[in-house]
Amino acid sequence: MAEHEKSVLFLCTGNSARSLLAECQLQRLGHGRFRAYSAGSQPKAAPHPQALALLRELGYATAKLRSKSWDEFVGPGSPAIDLVVTVCDAAAGEACPLFPGSPARLHWNIDDPAAVRGSEAEVRAEFRCAYDALERRIEALVKAYA
Repeated sequence: MAEHEKSVLFLCTGNSARSLLAECQLQRLGHGRFRAYSAGSQPKAAPHPQALALLRELGYATAKLRSKSWDEFVGPGSPAIDLVVTVCDAAAGEACPLFPGSPARLHWNIDDPAAVRGSEAEVRAEFRCAYDALERRIEALVKAYA
């Protein structure tokens, strides 16, 4: 891997669940070799409460997490992005803006746990399922750049 930190932007439509989970995971699993960001094409007003609850349960700091527009990652002053990973089919099908640095692109379709309707236990299980699916892919990504 190159000596510089790799910048990875995780995108989904709402930036309230999957992309935030992925951002946190890569920051932890990347051991300082990656800088993770997340954003959405149509960000929600706030992160999904169950995403925050799961992250806190797993020992992540969540106080600074917020849903962001992908517009924050284009234009002057934006960080150069090495890799853009869409984590939902909706975001993958949208016309993404041009990000500085001409990043590579990957697509991982992860089912949206925020769309699940059911008991609290069922919703919680779906968030954990999405977290686990992302973790497997992020571990592989980190190994690929080792």
